[in-house]
Amino acid sequence: MRIIVYGIGAIGGAIAAQLSFSGHTVLGIARGRQLDAIRASGLSLSTPQGTRTARFPVHADPSEISFEPGDVVLLTMKTPDTLGALQRLNAAGLAAQPVFCFQNGVANEPLALRFFANVYGATVMLPADYDTPGEVAAYFAPKIGAFDIGRYPSGTDDAVEKLCGVLSTSGFIVEARDNVMDSKYRKLLANLRNIIDAALGDTELQRKWHARALAEAEAVLTAAGIAWDKTDAMAREQLTITAIPGRTRVGSSTLQSIVRGTGSLETDFLNGEIVLLGRLHGIATPVNAALCRLSIELASGRMRPQSAGDDTIASMIGAPGGTG
Repeated sequence: MRIIVYGIGAIGGAIAAQLSFSGHTVLGIARGRQLDAIRASGLSLSTPQGTRTARFPVHADPSEISFEPGDVVLLTMKTPDTLGALQRLNAAGLAAQPVFCFQNGVANEPLALRFFANVYGATVMLPADYDTPGEVAAYFAPKIGAFDIGRYPSGTDDAVEKLCGVLSTSGFIVEARDNVMDSKYRKLLANLRNIIDAALGDTELQRKWHARALAEAEAVLTAAGIAWDKTDAMAREQLTITAIPGRTRVGSSTLQSIVRGTGSLETDFLNGEIVLLGRLHGIATPVNAALCRLSIELASGRMRPQSAGDDTIASMIGAPGGTG
């Protein structure tokens, strides 16, 4: 089984490197300086256990790959880039091969199902950084990360079992889930804090605004009849964020995007998912709507990361379009 990891950033890089170290056949799809760096010198993965360099073929586009029936595709890009990736996979001839969404949010799976019949969800619990081309870091110990994996919209099958086996032998904790979207909605609720931590430097304010965003979200999910897993996944897996000598953790995937100046954040598919559901079910979501507006300021560079104050979000709640 060849595993094509589409999007060699922090998450995709950590997964691809670990699979490569374990002897599995990995093909990467990357872009820009990351593509050039991996082609030239491989991909360095730092963990609390040390640093190793993985070497595997990496391509600029799916059209450079001759897909085989036994291939598996892992989508690891952020949601704003998913549509383009799916269109390129479709044009390159991907057909019945399994497509696994190792991504935050819950919008990727239904989008992928428009293009491909065999779509799977994966909840990613893997705090990782990518800020230097050719280098990624993953901070969990004793295992590098954990995943809940299942078929979309529900169920499991041989593809799930095979991938779970491969990942389990490569240093990950993996659980096959009949109801993987319950797990992904749990992660969505946690990810509502990404933009808050990126905007606010004060931890008390971070907790305050996450609590308010979370209260809106839980009310919306309840009204929509959407279940979510209420277990503490990190306690379940006994994983802890652990320091890596010589490195300072950047933070959430949202903050990493700001630091790298990508110009695009995934907030519209995290907090924005709550705003969408609120509008569909007639429930106001002013805090999450304001956080989406805040993400525009951060992505554009008009606001510096972790420079906002309590009044910044409060004022955006009162701004036009901020009521949700």
